[in-house]
Amino acid sequence: MMGLMASEETRTTTSTTERPPAATAASRESRGAATRAWTTRLVVVGVVLSALNLRPAITSLGALLEEVRDGLGMSGSVAGLLTSVPPLCFAAFGVTAPRLARRFGPAAVVCAGMIAITAGLLIRPYAGSTAAFLAASALALMGIAVSNVLMPVIVKRWFPDRVGSMTGLYSMALALGTSAAAAVTVPMTGLLGGSWQSGLAVWAALAAVAVLPWLPLVPDRGTTQAQPWQEPARTEQPPALRITRSRTAWALAVFFGLQATAAYITMGWMPQIFRDAGVPAGTAGVLLAVTMVMGVPLAFVIPRVATRLPHQGPIVLALGVCGLVGYAGLYFAPAGGAWAWALLLGVSNCAFPLALTMVGMRARTGAGVAQLSAFAQSTGYLISIPGPLLVGVLYQSSGGWGLPIALMTGLMVPQMVVGFLAGRDRTVEDEAGR
Repeated sequence: MMGLMASEETRTTTSTTERPPAATAASRESRGAATRAWTTRLVVVGVVLSALNLRPAITSLGALLEEVRDGLGMSGSVAGLLTSVPPLCFAAFGVTAPRLARRFGPAAVVCAGMIAITAGLLIRPYAGSTAAFLAASALALMGIAVSNVLMPVIVKRWFPDRVGSMTGLYSMALALGTSAAAAVTVPMTGLLGGSWQSGLAVWAALAAVAVLPWLPLVPDRGTTQAQPWQEPARTEQPPALRITRSRTAWALAVFFGLQATAAYITMGWMPQIFRDAGVPAGTAGVLLAVTMVMGVPLAFVIPRVATRLPHQGPIVLALGVCGLVGYAGLYFAPAGGAWAWALLLGVSNCAFPLALTMVGMRARTGAGVAQLSAFAQSTGYLISIPGPLLVGVLYQSSGGWGLPIALMTGLMVPQMVVGFLAGRDRTVEDEAGR
């Protein structure tokens, strides 16, 4: 009896002492799952807020360009240079993003990018000279450039099974930030007393908010192991891709450049086309806003559809046809069908979120996505620089819109061809080699 009691006591004691570690492990696992869920939500917020800040630096300036020119005594040629600075900075600084991401991590670089945008937007209105204004603008555009490149990398790393949904989400936020800055800057300037400095500087507040979600995600450089709430450990070695040997990378880069050319031409010249056709100036501005707003819902839908297709070429062709019909309408009946042409060109401009989606799909690894994104965007933005300037030259030399519209139509055809090639189901790792 005593032995039995002792045996039972031993079993009870052993059971009692063994339960806490199991319970502790379960509790630790539960806390880890909760932390991962919280971190995922934080990344989503960071991606959305960052995307909202990737274009207001450009479109807010466009809305107040005349006031800025008068205030700084800026010549027309310098103002023209100012409108060409964004794609130039995107090409020059975007190529550095993969190297920075390998050293500091994508989250840290995006966080620094948001800080650069905040500082640039806050400094430039009060710079006091044209040179300082350009330098502060370049600082903000540098932050935009690296964030442009790393957004697909963030999506690929944190949401590998939801590339389409997350690309659609941040593309929609980017389109919303673009159109909001264009539409709100002028009336907001009026509410702030009519000062163009205040109207431009106010956008720094939105950029400052976008810094906050990334701060907990920046890895601690003083430790060898990242905490659960920080960015995933970068154990994957970047592949030694010779990206310029990939035909898919080149096709995607040219597609990116041609769609950016079309977008910049549309944003810069479409209101003037309508005004020259007899459309009132106010209505022409609204038509441009309609074109830009079309990107908000479609930027969410198109990437989701694209990731469900083995070949994204049919979407490229559908968007291209919308662009061709829109250009034909601008040539034959610019005033009579103005609203239809604005809608069609808005649909066509959604080649941008499609291009971003294909960047995430044409590479297998996060490092591959970083290299492809930097190459496609940097090369693409270089390609896009001459387009709007050439349209202006043709318009001035011919005295009408026939030749410029013919140029836009002609550029849409190779855009459809290279986009179709970029949409094929293959990866740059297979083509570029290691």
